[in-house]
Amino acid sequence: MPRTVHCRLDDKEVEGLDFAPWPGPLGQRVFKEIGKPAWQRWLAHQTMLINENRLSPMDPKTRTFLAAEMEKFLFGDGAEKPAGFVPEE
Repeated sequence: MPRTVHCRLDDKEVEGLDFAPWPGPLGQRVFKEIGKPAWQRWLAHQTMLINENRLSPMDPKTRTFLAAEMEKFLFGDGAEKPAGFVPEE
């Protein structure tokens, strides 16, 4: 039986993540408070940030930036779109 959490972002009971997806306290917070659907939306947003800004996930500055954006996306008022981003229609 899958683990359920009350997802902070979706404000409802949903299937929880299988493991902490990020190291440290932020990863533990995500594991405890965020469900799989919200996490999948974050992964899509993160991919867009990496691609549009031509970021390297191996760069420590990029990881710091992504952690801050993840916290805004999942627990804050939402993350920013890259400058000049135009969604496909």
